[in-house]
Formats: sequence, C-alpha cells, structure tokens
Amino acid sequence: MNVIKRNNVHVVGDGQMTMVFSHGFGCDQSMWRYVAPTFESRYRTVLFDLVGSGGSDLASYDFAKYSSLNGYVDDILEILADVEAPPVVFVGHSVSAMIGMLAAIKAPERFAANVMVGPSPSFINDGAYPGGFARADIEELLETLENNFLGWSSTMAPAIMGAPEQPQLSEELVNSFCRTDPDIARHFARVTFLADHRAEMSRVTTPTLIVQSNDDFLAPVSVGEYMHQHIPGSRLAIVKNIGHCPHLSAPSASVDAIESFLHETGL
Repeated sequence: MNVIKRNNVHVVGDGQMTMVFSHGFGCDQSMWRYVAPTFESRYRTVLFDLVGSGGSDLASYDFAKYSSLNGYVDDILEILADVEAPPVVFVGHSVSAMIGMLAAIKAPERFAANVMVGPSPSFINDGAYPGGFARADIEELLETLENNFLGWSSTMAPAIMGAPEQPQLSEELVNSFCRTDPDIARHFARVTFLADHRAEMSRVTTPTLIVQSNDDFLAPVSVGEYMHQHIPGSRLAIVKNIGHCPHLSAPSASVDAIESFLHETGL
C-alpha cells in the first residue's frame, strides 16, 4: 500500500524545515485548520490521517499491528521517509503526542522538536501519579463505548471539547466521532485509554513543548506538570482554555505557545 494513500498525506509549502501535524482519537487532519496554515509560509507542512481515521485507507487497519501505539509509530517513520523530510517539528494532539514521543525515541535523528498538545502518558491514577481517572472509571467509559458507540460519542465529545462558548466545535467533534468505523473506534479507544508510557519519558532527547489547557477534562494540569518534570529539558505552556482541544478552541494562544518555543529552540 502506498504510504501517501494509506494515510491520506497532504504536503504544503516548500520551507527548508518540515512541520508534521498528527491528530487525536476520533479526529482527522482537518482539526489543524486553525494552526497549520500559520506555519505554511516558513515550513513545509505535512498533514495526514492515522490509519482508521478520516480519509485514510480503512482496509489497511490491522488490529494486531495497532494493538499498541507502536504500529502508529512505524507509520509515522514511514511517512517521514516517504516525503523525504529532514529532521521535523512534530506536532501531535492527545494520543498522537505520545505517538510522536515514541517515534522520536525510536528514531531521534528524524526529529528536531516535539510539540505535545494535551498529552497524557496514562489516563489512570497510580499512587502519586495523577492521571485523572480511576481504573474503574476508564473501564466503565470503554464498556459504554463498546455497547453504544453513537450514544457515547454524543455524550463524551462535548465533555472532551469543552469550549462552552463555541458549541459548534462540540457538534463537529460528535460528527467526527460518529464518522469513525465503530469497530476501529472501539479498538483504538482501548489502546489509547489503557496505554501507559510513563516509563519512556526519561528516554526523550528531543526538545519538547507540552501545551496544556488550564481546564481539561481528559488531561488535567497535573498531568502536564508531571510530564514536564519527567521529560528532560521540556517546556510547559499553560493555555487559557476549557477543553482538550486548544488547537481548535484557543488556536491563537496555541500558536503563540508554539511560536515562542520554536524561537527559543532556534527553529
């Protein structure tokens, strides 16, 4: 399968440095429409859909390959090779932030910097670690999703999006969730919400920015602070925003945080 077709890859611009944008669970590359164009005049931008999402080739979804985030890591590295990108600035939202981190650990020479928007290495509380949810809460969430995916989407999407003053964004996320193949969504949700990548954070060598909403149902500030403490040399930017998608509901503040990081990093 052609990588460009498999992941519905789109490349814009001809800057010397490449910036790659990767979306979160239940979303697609259109979620970057308020952020990516800002960088097109200076960077070559690459947008794509994770396999199983958006306009990707659904037939390429392999339940065994994508039983962990490592399957997506391999896809990212194949995309970078296919578009012949020099070391890139990787911008990942939510689960894609963790995919980008794992990819940079596996092939650090391919990454100039990582920008993590609303990341969480584990959603489950564990001793002093504040993941945000008890394991029973996550299991209940997944059981509800598996039994009634459309109902779960209609309930959860507004809670995840937040942005009470922009109800159209919640509606957009509901529709995005509902367009996802239910079997793939159930599988990807289990992989996403049960993952635990805290142990890998100390292995990060890539300059890293954590962009954290000050009020996020899925990834509370305590998670961003924990990651900042455990990823060597990382920076933490707290964005004033209600919800898990500041790139949609607070794009100007998100862009400002990224621009400041790029300037400080010399990129």
